[in-house]
Amino acid sequence: MSSNRLQQLYQFLKDRPEDEFLLFAVAKEYEKLGNEEKAKEYYLKLTTDHANYVGTYYHLGKLYERDEDFDSATEIYEKGMEVAKSVGDKHAFGELRGAHEMISDD
Repeated sequence: MSSNRLQQLYQFLKDRPEDEFLLFAVAKEYEKLGNEEKAKEYYLKLTTDHANYVGTYYHLGKLYERDEDFDSATEIYEKGMEVAKSVGDKHAFGELRGAHEMISDD
């Protein structure tokens, strides 16, 4: 599956292959196109190569939830909360905590 936007993003990535915003945008575009596996691939790359890119964790967690992989979603939300706390992003921390609480057994 392809889109003009995705093609444009790949063009930008040629010049800046490690740009975290571009990698995130590619993941979101794959998600919009319904290719969740490819989206996960890019989100996971971000968690590995750009662990402090806080936005990644919420979106990756939601993909895991859609797959009913609640253990992975819980784990990624928890990791995201740690990252958000370490970089002082209270808004992201709150969103991640809310998502975590929605699926938590606690």
